[in-house]
Amino acid sequence: MATKIRLQRHGRKGYAFYQIVVADSRAPRDGKFIEKVGSYNPNTNPATIDLNFERALYWLQTGAEPTDTTRNILSNEGVCLKKHLLEGVKKGAFDEAAAEQKFQAWRLEKATAAQAVKDKSRESAKSAVKERLEAEKEANKAKAEIVARKKAEIAAAAAKAKAEAAAANSPKEAKAETAAEEVPAEASAE
Repeated sequence: MATKIRLQRHGRKGYAFYQIVVADSRAPRDGKFIEKVGSYNPNTNPATIDLNFERALYWLQTGAEPTDTTRNILSNEGVCLKKHLLEGVKKGAFDEAAAEQKFQAWRLEKATAAQAVKDKSRESAKSAVKERLEAEKEANKAKAEIVARKKAEIAAAAAKAKAEAAAANSPKEAKAETAAEEVPAEASAE
């Protein structure tokens, strides 16, 4: 029986996630499978991969052929490298301790590279937020200047109108003020 390691689609339209399964190559994509060895969710950033490393390695060693996408996933997780190193041990190229040391060095290098990418992403997000904040402050300052100018123009126009009204009404106001001063004087005399 020819076995394949492939993806089995789940989820809804526009939001698919996948199970990594070992299945007979003649079985339908979402049909019967032999064993589930992991899951893959491309909707998260970065994509979430949950893999049973030992079982995936076992199936690769027994001759299961991964599909192209599954091969990429297994390579990124280090299953293909581990298989390659174990084949080197079988051929006598190096011992198992050296193979394990090479694999751990690769895993450490991959982890540091992934952490560097996460740090860079975090820093770029922080700088983007800072730039947006600075741009918003500048926009608010410009709006505040425009509002202050308009208020000053309105205040100047109101003062001018008040001055013109005062100048136009000044003879009448002067007479009214003198009349108002005379009335209390008369009221106090009584």
